[in-house]
Amino acid sequence: MLCSLLAAMGFVACKNQDKVQGPTDTPSSGVIEITADESFAPVLNQEIAVFENEYSQASIIPIYKSEVDAINLLLQDSVYLAITTRTLTEGENAALEQKKLFAKPVLLATDAVAVIINRENPDSLLSVGQLKKILSGEISSWKQLNPQSKLGDITFVFDNPNSGMLRYLRDSLMRETPLSDKLFAQKTNQEVIDFVEQTPGAMGVVGASWVLDMADTTLLSFIPQIRVMALTDQAVPDKYNTYQPYQAYMATGEYPLARNVYAILSEPRNGLATGFTHFLAGYKAQRVILRAGLVPATQALRIVNVRDEL
Repeated sequence: MLCSLLAAMGFVACKNQDKVQGPTDTPSSGVIEITADESFAPVLNQEIAVFENEYSQASIIPIYKSEVDAINLLLQDSVYLAITTRTLTEGENAALEQKKLFAKPVLLATDAVAVIINRENPDSLLSVGQLKKILSGEISSWKQLNPQSKLGDITFVFDNPNSGMLRYLRDSLMRETPLSDKLFAQKTNQEVIDFVEQTPGAMGVVGASWVLDMADTTLLSFIPQIRVMALTDQAVPDKYNTYQPYQAYMATGEYPLARNVYAILSEPRNGLATGFTHFLAGYKAQRVILRAGLVPATQALRIVNVRDEL
């Protein structure tokens, strides 16, 4: 009887001790989940590998979602760190503050929206004005872009109805103009690439890091499965006024579809989410961003002339 009583008291003591201890992760150890827009998976996976190699007691588990779902996880207090292409709205900040959480956005990089087409399609030059008309449905066939085209209708695809990609196109590019109901959603950036590779008349949008050929250390090549279009803000595109989503053109603003990448931290204590956020803004992580073909927020960028005959 006495042994049973002592065992029960020990169990209660352990349970109470767990409650007192609370979270046990530190800025460089422990296990946490974070969330991110799926378009940043190639870069974030590299960042996590470098961080975990440096801090062997730390484990970062990424949850890749649409941007809407990623921010919702943050608002629901399910994670303390989200990687997105926008900061929180006033309403979203207020919702966190009701839980005594305060969002701290940290600018990490500049990314780009890459417009891709089938590799056999020769029409690789596009103006932002033409892209807007494609998205609105005013332009629906390749012959409207090039009367000599042998292709028929344009099949426009994107990753996810709740993604940061579609939000960028809607809010930053289209603004008051509604999107056509004939655009097609896939699920991921990879599915967009696969669809465009297999569909001669397709046009799609993906994050720039998905189309850069990582085997080319100069970051001047794209993956061979598709073609990456060159864009311009001018009314009529030509080979002299169009730009592809290279780092240099993102940095100078000459590539017209650039967007910021943020780490949004809401952790109420100095734990692993805070440690990883500080790492992402630091030298090693910014070098990873540089090597991934994006523009780091805090690292100098060497500008190289990469113009080709398109």
